[in-house]
Amino acid sequence: MSDAKTEIWFYHLERSSLEQVLPGLLEKTLQKGWRALVRVTPANVDDIDEMLWTYRADSFLPHGRADAEHPDRQPVLLTESGENLNSAQTLFIVDESELGPTEEFARCFIIFDGRNDQSVQHARNRWRSLKDGGASLQYWKQDEEGRWARSA
Repeated sequence: MSDAKTEIWFYHLERSSLEQVLPGLLEKTLQKGWRALVRVTPANVDDIDEMLWTYRADSFLPHGRADAEHPDRQPVLLTESGENLNSAQTLFIVDESELGPTEEFARCFIIFDGRNDQSVQHARNRWRSLKDGGASLQYWKQDEEGRWARSA
């Protein structure tokens, strides 16, 4: 299911929302000179698209959608499928989207809502499956001050 060379990082949201965390992670990705593929469910693609344009009054994240023109040119690409149309180095999994193969990515972020029991259980099952497959895993959660700390 995964290549052990791909780092797979689980981000457990407890103090912050996806809307607060995802833009910052994408900004850091772009600062590294990497491209990002953000895999979302059909129900949330419009909301995430809008959020990336408006998350800050003085900025936006350059991005596009896989179903629009020139997906290959996008530094951040929103998609519902597994195809890496923008040759991204990072994969972001949100909304319990399918993970699919990870071999072509340097890093994969699995972001899940720690306040939702179904989301937590889904992440636990995914962690077990990836661990059994020999994946390189890290688990991140926020400390009392809201800073991200590696827990596993």
